[in-house]
Amino acid sequence: MTGDNGIDPSVPPSGSGCVECDAAGGWWFHLRRCAQCGHVGCCDSSPAKHATAHFRETGHPFVQSFEPGEEWFWDYATNELYESGPELAPPVSHPADQPSPGPAGRVPADWAKTLRA
Repeated sequence: MTGDNGIDPSVPPSGSGCVECDAAGGWWFHLRRCAQCGHVGCCDSSPAKHATAHFRETGHPFVQSFEPGEEWFWDYATNELYESGPELAPPVSHPADQPSPGPAGRVPADWAKTLRA
């Protein structure tokens, strides 16, 4: 990761789940947090792929995993993985008691078929 271009460590996450999935009553597999504006979106294994859509709409290149215990960053602009980066404003993950996939009560029983699609 070169410099802090596209990263604002002072911005908190937008919530504890994918903003768009929550609004639509959808579900996600894993969550990603925009390192520039704090938008929390679902990963590309999720049905709606909102984190990538956020990058395409805004040009904000860096996301950090929003999963408990994960610190890695992804740069959409260069398709590069970074094992670590600057410390972002808390919280650094969704609540530990929130399941993956999540959220509880909205994940279909056959969710694993989505990962093979």
